[in-house]
Amino acid sequence: MTDRVTRAEAAAVLGDVDEKVLVDVIAAGATKAEVAEAFAWVTNDEAMLNEGRAMPGGRTAQVIAILEAQLESEKSEP
Repeated sequence: MTDRVTRAEAAAVLGDVDEKVLVDVIAAGATKAEVAEAFAWVTNDEAMLNEGRAMPGGRTAQVIAILEAQLESEKSEP
């Protein structure tokens, strides 16, 4: 059994994000560690690559996609 991230944990890691993002992250079934790793990739992927880390897969990749969609949505808002 995995320790799925709670809403409070996700909000603590992700900061000020839309409620839909929190719901989607929780629905992905990610753990707190997976959410933290995804957040690190989205906010500073160059540093992660420089450390020699491979691109994540699984739930971490799902959370990355959710966060990147949120960022794209914010960029397109007037």
